Amino acid sequence: MPGPELLFGAAMAAALTAVALRGGGGLSLSSTTKVEIVLDLVGGVLAALAALAVSTRRAWGGVTIALFAALAILTAVSITWAIQPSDALLEANRTFAYLMVFAGGAILARTVGAWWSGLLGAIVATTTAICLWAVLTKVFPGALAAEEDYARLREPFGYWNAVGLTAALGVPAALWLGARRSGHGAVSALAYPIVGVQLLTVMLAYSRGSLLALAVGLVFWFAVVPLRLRGVAVLAVGAVGAAAVTLWVFAQDTLTKDKVPIDERATSGHELGLAVLTMLVVLLAAGLALGFGAAMRAPSRGTRRRAGAVILVGVALMPVVVVVGLAMSTKGLGGSISDGWKSLTDPNDQTTVLNDPSRLTSVGSVRAKYWDESIKIFKAYPAKGVGAGGYATARLRYRNDNLAVRHAHGYAVQTAADLGVLGLGVSGLLLLAWILATGRTLGWRAPWRSPSGPRVAYGPEHVAMATLATLVLVFGVHSFVDWTWYIPGTAVLALLAAGWVVGRGPLHEPAPEPRDLGTRLGAGIRRPERVAWAVGGLALGLLAAWVAWQPLRSVHADNAALAVADKDYNKALAYTKQAEDRNPLSIDPLLTRAVVENVAQHPDRARAALIEAVRLQPSNPSTWEYLSRFTVDQDRNPVLAMRLLGPALYLDPQSPTGAQDYLDALRLATQQAQAKAAQEAKEKADKKAEKRKKKKG
Repeated sequence: MPGPELLFGAAMAAALTAVALRGGGGLSLSSTTKVEIVLDLVGGVLAALAALAVSTRRAWGGVTIALFAALAILTAVSITWAIQPSDALLEANRTFAYLMVFAGGAILARTVGAWWSGLLGAIVATTTAICLWAVLTKVFPGALAAEEDYARLREPFGYWNAVGLTAALGVPAALWLGARRSGHGAVSALAYPIVGVQLLTVMLAYSRGSLLALAVGLVFWFAVVPLRLRGVAVLAVGAVGAAAVTLWVFAQDTLTKDKVPIDERATSGHELGLAVLTMLVVLLAAGLALGFGAAMRAPSRGTRRRAGAVILVGVALMPVVVVVGLAMSTKGLGGSISDGWKSLTDPNDQTTVLNDPSRLTSVGSVRAKYWDESIKIFKAYPAKGVGAGGYATARLRYRNDNLAVRHAHGYAVQTAADLGVLGLGVSGLLLLAWILATGRTLGWRAPWRSPSGPRVAYGPEHVAMATLATLVLVFGVHSFVDWTWYIPGTAVLALLAAGWVVGRGPLHEPAPEPRDLGTRLGAGIRRPERVAWAVGGLALGLLAAWVAWQPLRSVHADNAALAVADKDYNKALAYTKQAEDRNPLSIDPLLTRAVVENVAQHPDRARAALIEAVRLQPSNPSTWEYLSRFTVDQDRNPVLAMRLLGPALYLDPQSPTGAQDYLDALRLATQQAQAKAAQEAKEKADKKAEKRKKKKG
């Protein structure tokens, strides 16, 4: 890898790692917003670069980018009908940031496409760094994870399946590193310990979805990459090392059970560190030995072909082995499939899946509940859904538990609930366009097309593009069963790879050389129309970043208002006005204004703010609950409060707070009725006493 390309790869690795660490699990508004702002700004710069330096004769990836833009626009437009418009705004910001990443990958392929090995090297480095960090939290729990209660790996994302997916995304890239024919042998040997630590990470995260996605990705990689013998060597040796450490870990209760005391975790963690270090050293030595041995005595062409054929047959027979295994089980083939399907899809299934290594062989999942809720929402709002991000609020109407769930755990079901047929249609077209564009890049031809044009050359770049496509496939399979689309660290890796593949174009065309970039930029600057488009790209990036910033600015103003609510009424009210102006779609500024007015002894104004919140989000049970609670606490009107709770309990029948509010209102109504009855009885007794007194007089 030449010097400039190495610097490019190092810069990409640093940027991707920073996105993963800073973005975390994608649930914190502050960290997610900051990542989105950076992505928007970088995307704007790359858009300007494309306007100046990319040829418009063949805009490879243009249709796919346009469809991605259509999805982002649909997400933004859904604000107008969303039951939770503030969440729809957040999803629009996320989707636009991801659009910038996808388009940025295509632009990089059209400007510095010859540096494809730098991108793959960056992916290997980033995923390996995340895996090592995750494993180190078990090795040094006192220093890195003192508050951790769970045995499963989940840092730095706070979510185990995201850790497992990151490792699974890295495996195809590591296979490329170890199987490639170019590059220094010592560097290629690093792939062996890298695959070992990545597979170990998947296993210690107990991530079944990651294992499934990785298995699909490996089948694809070995089917399309003509380096099967080298790839199998890297995968098999790495898997042996990972299996040895995994089996030892699974035998240690202190490393596999939850809520283990920190001192016991630390002792076993240090032992794990020695085991991992030994594994890395042994795998590196094995990689060096195999690499230099193959260089001294390479297998003949016939041997490689026969080995490749055997590997393909083995891959093809994997489903047969699974079927035979199921048929020989106690339940038989039909019973095993029926039982597994029921555990996976029945929302009422009572199968208990433990949070320990046995999870890896279990089929049941709570996802069936979330998917069932999504389907019910889709049936109720089939055309355009409940608006982006609306699943979390709409599911409350259909849930039968008290779990706080924000995502449907699957891109398809989430999109069906949020954006309905419109969202599914645009997403389907985007997927189809990406598949066709990827096929064009890799030189695939549809069966009905004549075999015209240049033959596919299975060179180093073809292997690299197939590897990037494999990475996208792994992410896509995992996104079908989980919500890792929302986690920047995993999504950005896949979107960057997806954009690069479609932006590259047919491989028989030479890859754009970075050394020619200066000349192309100079030519573009001399053309006014290109400069205008470049300014537009920069403006788009700035606008997207500014819009993404507003919800966070609103929260900051909200917090400032609450901090001075009991000290400076006018200042607190001004802060709430700022919060409303920055995010007029959120109910939070209205709720804060109600608090400020209530503290200032202005109940009428506080009530008006809560009524405004109900009008802004009438399908949100929380707004009705807030107003009802105020009616009980401040107005002492339980009859009206119970009437207001009607919509809240309809929208969320399982709400523990709504039920409690109803009981409080009923209790108050009973107390008031009893007090009224007592007062009436007293008045009646007083009147009788007065009459007797008059008679005696």
